[in-house]
Amino acid sequence: MPIKIKDNLWQVGGRGLTDPSDAAVYLVLFDDKAALIDAGSGRDHSQLTKNIAGCLGSNGQLEYLLLTHCHFDHTGGAEAVRDEYGCKIVAHELDAVYMESGDNRVTGAARHKAHFKPFSIDIKLQGEESTLSIGNGTVTAIHCPGHSPGSVVYTTYLDGQLILFGQDLAGPLHSELLSDEEKYLASLERVANLNADLLLEGHFGIIEPRREVDEFIQNCITPAPQPCRC
Repeated sequence: MPIKIKDNLWQVGGRGLTDPSDAAVYLVLFDDKAALIDAGSGRDHSQLTKNIAGCLGSNGQLEYLLLTHCHFDHTGGAEAVRDEYGCKIVAHELDAVYMESGDNRVTGAARHKAHFKPFSIDIKLQGEESTLSIGNGTVTAIHCPGHSPGSVVYTTYLDGQLILFGQDLAGPLHSELLSDEEKYLASLERVANLNADLLLEGHFGIIEPRREVDEFIQNCITPAPQPCRC
């Protein structure tokens, strides 16, 4: 059963909701159009779709799947979601190459004893920032490299609050995942300056209010990144 975070915003996947290997999956609804943030590993697609259906209702349409980065626990289920809903998959071009080629090492699939099945990316983000119109709302994609070359955070406003989808802000960093510590720390500083009211993280869940969001991000900057959960 999905977790309602606030009006038009839910967690639909992740530990306790779908397969334990899934990173958190979030859904945001703008009028009758929705975006899914990440797709989990794909190991519990049937339960994920049940949770999504509980949020979309009879009239909602899943228009976009917004991928934060290429790692298997966030993207292994992406193609199944697109096949199910006909949505467009969005990712930064610097990570798209590893999903489209099915790179087991850089995607971290090998760490999950899985084979990464390649799939195409419909919309490849470029540069530092892009904006997507979804229903009666907008989502901003901000390139935040470090955890992976093409890591992205997404932001939107709901009821006057800045919502930050910041998957894997706590790392980890690994050379085989093409992590870059200098870029990672610079990205964290950029994210900190957003002053988000609500952080939705991939492995640490729902973090609010703003004071706790700020504290979480500062704890990611120092000390070192958390042990690998990718």
